[in-house]
Amino acid sequence: MKLPQFQLLSDSGDWRSEKDYLGQPLVLYFYPKDHTPGCTKEACTFRDRFPDFEALGARVVGVSADGIEQHAKFKQDFGLPFELLSDPKGSLSTALGVQKSLFGLLPGRETLVFDAQGVLKHRFSSQLNVNKHVAEALQALK
Repeated sequence: MKLPQFQLLSDSGDWRSEKDYLGQPLVLYFYPKDHTPGCTKEACTFRDRFPDFEALGARVVGVSADGIEQHAKFKQDFGLPFELLSDPKGSLSTALGVQKSLFGLLPGRETLVFDAQGVLKHRFSSQLNVNKHVAEALQALK
């Protein structure tokens, strides 16, 4: 599977497409909602291990249905050093087959690792084991 074509707004208000993420490995993590306990823990774990991702030449990007204003506040409140994309209609998550959980009521929590050419190399899904997303992504990059 390749990174599909998309156009989404980032937390800075800039439009991003798949072309912006080619040329280096990409860790794309999908999460349900800003400022919730599990999502905050996951984002802060990515933040705390961010130097490890940089050392591997990888880019980390979070994606949820939240709007860019909410993303910007979430990013500021927790000092997140990576970009957050707003996918309000779920177009990117659907294109990548991110599964909803809890009988389809909750947006999925999945982490996908792409190589520099945008080819999917690893996928990890767990709604509850939020810290394992970071460990799985780092292992896949090594």
